[in-house]
Amino acid sequence: MAGREAAKRAVQQVRPILSVDREQARKRALNLYKAWYRQMPYIVMDYDIPKTVEQCRSKLREEFVKHRNVTDIRVIDMLVIKVGTSFASQNNTLSMHLQGQMELKESVEIWKQKGHIMRYWKESQDPKPTDFLSKFIQGIN
Repeated sequence: MAGREAAKRAVQQVRPILSVDREQARKRALNLYKAWYRQMPYIVMDYDIPKTVEQCRSKLREEFVKHRNVTDIRVIDMLVIKVGTSFASQNNTLSMHLQGQMELKESVEIWKQKGHIMRYWKESQDPKPTDFLSKFIQGIN
């Protein structure tokens, strides 16, 4: 019983990182999305990536939609700041490599290389086939 009460007090005393309520966290995430959206033409031009602005913007949306179901305000804030929820993403919780404001700053200031930007389109690693027929079909010895 005492352990449960201590846990309740600890949960009640957790301080927010930036946002006080869910609406404020939502606004931060939307502002980050808009900032990425506005910078996309410049990123495509500066890094000379073989993608169109529309493809980049759809990837941006895909990365944000990945974290649509996150409800914890502190997690949302961390995604926006660090791993942003934005373009942000290669690991799932803030795969959000996506990283939010830090990723945006690094991209805009051209502190990244073309390979770092293209990594967002890297297909996920499929597990190697283990049975004979799957190996045969994929041409693996």
